[in-house]
Amino acid sequence: MAKPAQGAKYRGSIHDFPDFDPGQDAEALYTAMKGFGSDKEAILELITSRSNRQRQEICQSYKSLYGKDLIADLKYELTGKFERLIVGLMRPLAYCDAKEIKDAISGIGTDEKCLIEILASRTNEQIHQLVAAYKDAYERDLEADIIGDTSGHFQKMLVVLLQGTREADDVVSEDLVQQDVQDLYEAGELKWGTDEAQFIYILGNRSKQHLRLVFDEYLKTTGKPIEASIRGELSGDFEKLMLAVVKCIRSTPEYFAERLFKAMKGLGTRDNTLIRIMVTRSELDMLDIREIFRTKYEKSLYSMIKNDTSGDYKKALLKLCGGDDDAAGQFFPEAAQVAYQMWELSAVARVELKGTVCPVDNFNPDADAKALRKAMKGLGTDEDTIIDIITHRSNAQRQQIRQTFKSHFGRDLMADLKSEISGDLARLILGLMMPPAHYDAKQLKKAMEGAGTDEKALIEILATRTNAEIRAICEAYKEDYHKSLEDALSSDTSGHFKRILISLATGNREEAGEDRDQAREDAQEIADRPSGDKTSLETRFMTILCTRSYPHLRRVFQEFVKMTNYDVEHIIKKEMSGDVRDVFVAIVQSVKNKPLFFADKLYKSMKGAGTDEKTLTRIMISRSEIDLLNIRREFIEKYDKSLHQAIEGDTSGDFLKALIAVCGGED
Repeated sequence: MAKPAQGAKYRGSIHDFPDFDPGQDAEALYTAMKGFGSDKEAILELITSRSNRQRQEICQSYKSLYGKDLIADLKYELTGKFERLIVGLMRPLAYCDAKEIKDAISGIGTDEKCLIEILASRTNEQIHQLVAAYKDAYERDLEADIIGDTSGHFQKMLVVLLQGTREADDVVSEDLVQQDVQDLYEAGELKWGTDEAQFIYILGNRSKQHLRLVFDEYLKTTGKPIEASIRGELSGDFEKLMLAVVKCIRSTPEYFAERLFKAMKGLGTRDNTLIRIMVTRSELDMLDIREIFRTKYEKSLYSMIKNDTSGDYKKALLKLCGGDDDAAGQFFPEAAQVAYQMWELSAVARVELKGTVCPVDNFNPDADAKALRKAMKGLGTDEDTIIDIITHRSNAQRQQIRQTFKSHFGRDLMADLKSEISGDLARLILGLMMPPAHYDAKQLKKAMEGAGTDEKALIEILATRTNAEIRAICEAYKEDYHKSLEDALSSDTSGHFKRILISLATGNREEAGEDRDQAREDAQEIADRPSGDKTSLETRFMTILCTRSYPHLRRVFQEFVKMTNYDVEHIIKKEMSGDVRDVFVAIVQSVKNKPLFFADKLYKSMKGAGTDEKTLTRIMISRSEIDLLNIRREFIEKYDKSLHQAIEGDTSGDFLKALIAVCGGED
């Protein structure tokens, strides 16, 4: 097991057992497995309470005392996932990795995800130990076996990583940073085709610290993160491997937190992944993984394991986890700092917002108007032409087409479209044809008319729009419905929820940057929670969340974490309920990362049985020229599948065609 660097703080969850006696432990394990049945509780309690080094001593003592192999006896006595976990813990880390890789490349098919996870995340020293352990255990050359089981650029990058020759972290050159940025840019974005060799050489050999500077500079130079370029230029397992390398360079614990979350989310559990990570990181960085997990997913790793596994397997995993960070609904102090740093980075990284629908070159409204008229004239309708024109023009261009259509044919294009198409396709096409403010105004009107109110739609629109957008919506609402939006909200909602929505609907959010002193005061204001005074708390949150600028609120959230060890979103969910909670959470999520907020909404609109077509349509229309490209990137990052794939799997027919066109590409 690799020792932490001199003076570095130990970040594992498993420690050496005090007063350790390997002979006594060997005897206890022998007793637990002797006779009919085995005492699994005693086995898991003992093995998960000893460090890997101590477990190796127990194995030696067991062989000396009983002339038997402890791992073989454990395999005989235990079964299933519990056996795999316990046996994994009994192997030295390098041999555990070697066994995982041997399993990944044995038999029919290859477990590429396992190869990627291990080889992208290990240090030079761990790689060298792995290669030696593989040779010792299987009398085979690991590099030769990898070459025999993989191919192409994926194989080449794996072989580079297997050399374990990444430069040390103190090897950083400012001049070389600029050169690497230029080389990566020219190898991908600026080249017809991609020079994969440059990506392999730079990402496979430079030091982590050097590459972090390269990634920062790449974002400043190109306006997009390196991950976006990798997704755009590479494909398949090679793309997945390079993304894993980038993630591990940015933060290895964050990479593993994400892998653990994906292993347990949704239906079914990827137990092999869960076991491998819990075993191999328990004495390296499990505390860091836990902190980032809690920060990123707003639940503890412990609670997710508890809800997703069972029996002795669950008990053993929870022992390796080492503690529940949700026990008091609180970050432990280091996690607060992680959260603080994550928001600091998000504030610094000014990622350019981009839509997927742009003005078409050589625009000819006259030709478009005639083509649309022809598509709707006579028997039948040419939906393909309608979809092609309307989804490939900017909103401003669509307004010109409407005007030209009326001038030429004396007809209202919207009315003609309504009579020719129907259902989900009609909602999407007609929505695209409306000016954005009038479209939002209509969605708000629909959310409030008839029996019941669609609070989710009200929240989604009013909590995410800019001042300029809100003011335009208010004007459009007045013009279209001869009533102020404020009056409509007043008559259709009530209590604190009404007051929050009306505050948002004024469009008077401050637009200045952050004020650190004021941010500390604001954080203190919402941190003070007199027992039982829910009304006062909601009012104080409203005063700050509905009026301060986004950059300032980001700083407030950071100061709040620093001050309390709590995430502001967690407090809202804990202290509030219903629509008030939902609107405050939407504001906070929008401030943290608006594209991610919409990516989550899109995912939820399509997951499970049935599709929420209204939400799906509304977001695709309203974000298509603002940040849908950013939303796509967040979607694939979080859900491991592209928005394009999700839409393809959940919709059909002309509605699918139109949505895919608006989506703008497959990631």
